[in-house]
Amino acid sequence: MQTTAHQGMFSQKQLWHLVWPLLIEQLLAVLVGMVDVLMVSFVGEAAVSGVSLVDAVNHLVIQLLFALTAGGTVVCARYIGGNDTASARKSGGQLLFITTVSMALLSVFLLVGGRPVLRLLFGTVTPEVMEDAEIYMRYTAISFPFLGVYHAVSSVFRAQGNTRMAMLASLGMNLMNIVGDALCIFGFGMGVEGVALPTLLSRIIAAAAMGCCLQMPGNPLRLRGFGQCRPDGAVLRQILAIGIPASVESVLFNLGKVMLQSLVSTLGTASIAAYAVAGNLATYLYLPGNAMGTAITTVAGQCLGANAPEQAKNYTKRLILMDYAALLPICVVMILGRAFWVGLYHLSPPSARLAEGLILSHSLAMVIWPVAFLLPYYFRAAGRAVFSMLTAVGTMAAFRIGLACLFVLWLGKDVLWIWYAMFVDWFFRLLIFGAAFRNTKPLR
Repeated sequence: MQTTAHQGMFSQKQLWHLVWPLLIEQLLAVLVGMVDVLMVSFVGEAAVSGVSLVDAVNHLVIQLLFALTAGGTVVCARYIGGNDTASARKSGGQLLFITTVSMALLSVFLLVGGRPVLRLLFGTVTPEVMEDAEIYMRYTAISFPFLGVYHAVSSVFRAQGNTRMAMLASLGMNLMNIVGDALCIFGFGMGVEGVALPTLLSRIIAAAAMGCCLQMPGNPLRLRGFGQCRPDGAVLRQILAIGIPASVESVLFNLGKVMLQSLVSTLGTASIAAYAVAGNLATYLYLPGNAMGTAITTVAGQCLGANAPEQAKNYTKRLILMDYAALLPICVVMILGRAFWVGLYHLSPPSARLAEGLILSHSLAMVIWPVAFLLPYYFRAAGRAVFSMLTAVGTMAAFRIGLACLFVLWLGKDVLWIWYAMFVDWFFRLLIFGAAFRNTKPLR
């Protein structure tokens, strides 16, 4: 794709059409998660506990899947930007192959060894909770290959700039899940199976629907046969060169969050409750940024594929500014209404005061977040996934974890200082990624 200095590959209207379905999809994920927890609560405390334990494992699986499909999105987008439809189609087939096989292997592992894994991680829970956890894990493990197909095809559509298709599929899958939960729990009086079965069925249907959409006659990336899913070492290496570092970064990042949670647990019940509530509310601050990051992957990838590296950088800057524009009203509402939002959780007065302080500090610190966390999407699109991984892991270990331990274990500070350490991590990410963004050229 040839472009001139005066003609960009994406208009502002095109960027907006790319971003708004991603915003809706992110919001749906958060809202449906809340409704799902509410539904499970009608089954009983054992079911809530069992599902939450398995969801901790499932969250890690889904983060790994996101990281793997990120590699496929970048490779596919770069071929699309270079008008190489045949290679883009092939990369989509390879992404479908690697995600489906990876998730199938993980599914088999958890079906065979799920019980020992749960007992190793959560061996101290009651037998009732463990039984519900095992049931829920069996159903969700079976769903992993279908989830892999769904996310692989969604990534192919996003690489083309068609985020609306993925949003509609997400909407349909989540609505099926909610309706199925309500029907099974309230209509048939089922236990934890009433939560697990709709999850499995909705993922199967969503995978089938996305597969049909991929094969629609008008789609330039429709697969022309199973041969395009046959392993191709060259293309798989391109995908994994981005997907593996992103996966390692995701695993270590989530491990760091678990370590911080363990540190919080040493500060008492009030701190644990405040930290949990503030963390839940903070997810709304990340919604626009997560959408912009996905958009950067598509836009920067296509620009670099079209041999337009300066446009890739300019659109990355523009999408970061769009995140700031979206963040401003959210942060203002969160700061001014923090007493109200925290009050929804019915915390004790000491916990509520801590939670309000956490929300205030987090909302103010979001001025750092977009640059610190959106530029890595650009670096992955530019072929520098290892640099992104090393920077993120290094700053997390040195500041987010190291400083937090110093503040709490040696200086005796409260839970607020754990987030202060996190903000220092963000600041150094901003410095390193910002300097690299200004001074280096992307790989072509």
